Amino acid sequence: MDMPSVESLETLYRQHHSWIYTWLYKKLGNSADAADLAQDTFIRVLNKKPLHEIEQPRAYLTTVAKSLMLNWFNRKRIEQAYIDVLADQPELQQPSPEQNYLIIETLVEVIQLLESLPKQVRDVFLHAQLEDMTYEQIALKFNISLSTVKRHMKKAYLHCLVAMLDHEL
Repeated sequence: MDMPSVESLETLYRQHHSWIYTWLYKKLGNSADAADLAQDTFIRVLNKKPLHEIEQPRAYLTTVAKSLMLNWFNRKRIEQAYIDVLADQPELQQPSPEQNYLIIETLVEVIQLLESLPKQVRDVFLHAQLEDMTYEQIALKFNISLSTVKRHMKKAYLHCLVAMLDHEL
C-alpha cells in the first residue's frame, strides 16, 4: 500500500473532519462517541485506500463512517446482552473489568464470524452446536439432504478454522 503524503492526509482531515464529526453526532447524539468514530473513520481511510484515489471524499468518508457506526451499534448490543446476563449472576461470579473486556471482544468476534457464513450454513451449524441436534434431525428441520447438512457443517468448521489460524498470525 502506498503511504499517503502528510499534506494529503492533513488536507483531507482538515477539510472534512468537522463535517464527518457533525454527521456522526447527529446520528449518535453523543459527542464523545462521535469524536471517537470520526477519528476511527480517518484511521480506516488511511489504512484502506490510497488518498489520491478518493474522488468524492465526503461520500467515501460517509460510507466508512456508516460501516464503523454499524459495528459500533452491534458491539453496544452485544455489550448490553452480556450486561443483562451478568445482572442475573451472583456478585461473587462477576468477572473483572479486564475479563469483561476480553469476553465482549470474543463475543463480537464470534458473532462476526458466524454472520459471515451463509444463512443456511450458519443455521445448520448453530443447531448442531447449540441445540445438540443430530445431522438427521437438522436435515428434517430444514428439509435438506443429509449430505447437504454434512457439507454445511464442513464449510462452517473450515470457516472457523481459517478464522482461528488468521487470528493467530
